Amino acid sequence: MTQILHLATTEDLDRLDRMVAGYHAFEGIESDTDRRRAALEPLLEGSPHGAIWLIGPKMAPVGYVAISFGWSIELGGLDGVLDEFWIREAVRGRGMGGEALLALQKTLKAAGIVALSLEVARSNETAARLYQRAGFQPRDYQFMTWRA
Repeated sequence: MTQILHLATTEDLDRLDRMVAGYHAFEGIESDTDRRRAALEPLLEGSPHGAIWLIGPKMAPVGYVAISFGWSIELGGLDGVLDEFWIREAVRGRGMGGEALLALQKTLKAAGIVALSLEVARSNETAARLYQRAGFQPRDYQFMTWRA
């Protein structure tokens, strides 16, 4: 693992929850503490369904990236979805996001992940450029969601 990424554990729950709350506020996502923590805790406890990495110094992270795992026949096996990726506004544009993505791709490839997908708002051109520099390519599909 690189110095830019640190696998988050249950010890990181409080600081991670604050960052997720910041991301959700930035994106206008409705969330509350109980719901966030219920979603974060299994991943921090080692759930096989996903993982979260802190970005930057372990004791003073500047962001996080959350990946959920699945299986794709089309893509040839174990795949991931980049569920959330956030860097504090004060340090955006300094290359840490790109460095974190490249380190994450190496880590996931070594773990047997064959593909990583994400969604990005069409209006978020800055993020789209970052993802394209990291090798992500748009596909001619519409991402759709059903919620229980």
